[in-house]
Amino acid sequence: MRPLPRVHAVTDRAALEDPKFRIRLAAIAAAGPAVAVHARDRTGTDRALTETANRMMAHARPPEASVFVNARPDIAQAIGAHGVQLGAGDLGLRDARRVFVRGWIGASVHSHREGEHAVEEGADFLLVGTIFPSSSHPDRPALGLSAIENMAGLGLPIIAIGGMTPERAHEVRAAGAYGVAAVSALWGVADAGKATLALLQPWMNDDE
Repeated sequence: MRPLPRVHAVTDRAALEDPKFRIRLAAIAAAGPAVAVHARDRTGTDRALTETANRMMAHARPPEASVFVNARPDIAQAIGAHGVQLGAGDLGLRDARRVFVRGWIGASVHSHREGEHAVEEGADFLLVGTIFPSSSHPDRPALGLSAIENMAGLGLPIIAIGGMTPERAHEVRAAGAYGVAAVSALWGVADAGKATLALLQPWMNDDE
């Protein structure tokens, strides 16, 4: 299994409907193994999500970026994705492992108790948020950097999400995060490739 990527570019409906989606996807994937692109669409059909994931696989192959599928371990297994991201209402971690037999399985958590449960269920990493106020989840209170510090003690890699900027990426790394995830900070900017490298910068020397 390849190393867990440091920067996770998570899609939403706005990103998928953007006419420049493929251009942004190629620019993000160009960062290579340190990056994962996430196929996530809670509103579309299974066919549409599968087509999106396959499109990501095609762009990810030359630079060896990773592709994760959110909520659907069956689709991830079918297309040969590198990882799965599960939320609270998705298939349980133990059952997901029976469906998705290779690659990373992450759990989205919002409290230390949820983190402990995910560890017990066999998660490979924790996606923790919302760390800073986020336009993607304006009604969700920010947990702050202390959440990363607390979760890091559980022994799994922590991917921080919520209100990420290049400056905040340095802050979450200092707090113990393994990497970051973002939606608008990567898909909603003019230069997605530059934005990806800026978020990756705090970890540039860690994998050498």
